[in-house]
Amino acid sequence: MIPLALDPDRTELALAGAGAPALRRLRALRRAGAMRLAVYAPAGDALATEAGDDLRPFPPREAEIGRLHVLWIAGLSPEQFTPLAEAARRARVLVNVEDEPAYCDFHAVAELRRGDLLLTVSTGGAAPGLAGAIRRNLERCFSPAWAERVAEIAALRRGWRAENLPMAEAGRRIDGIVEERCWLPCPKPD
Repeated sequence: MIPLALDPDRTELALAGAGAPALRRLRALRRAGAMRLAVYAPAGDALATEAGDDLRPFPPREAEIGRLHVLWIAGLSPEQFTPLAEAARRARVLVNVEDEPAYCDFHAVAELRRGDLLLTVSTGGAAPGLAGAIRRNLERCFSPAWAERVAEIAALRRGWRAENLPMAEAGRRIDGIVEERCWLPCPKPD
């Protein structure tokens, strides 16, 4: 697996689906900043209601799929998701069909967000429950205070860049702050 962090403002994203799985994916994408997202849902589905102005007629046409960079599919039957996934592959659009590894070009990660800090855990789709357990453990280690810590370091870094401080020195200063304030206590090895 190759980890990436996509900028939702620079990518064409879409979700096609129905029911609770699609609703969970929509909410996760919104939390990740995907405010401009094409949503394809059958009329009357809860996803259609929550999609608001982003709702598009279901199913998406092949030309619409071809304009995307990434397509998530969730909560659809094989008869519904197979042609969508195949159209995405023909158009070289990255596709993820939830719980269908044979149709996935990528896997969703378990994530923890603290402001601009994003921690992710992946098992490559092999054990998503384990990834979730690890994420829950990280929640205890990385409190909401980390959002402020990241903002503080980002402000310092902007100042150092304005002063033309070499990157290596900025890294040493950040390491010093982290160590001095005991932000990352090292657990004992197994």
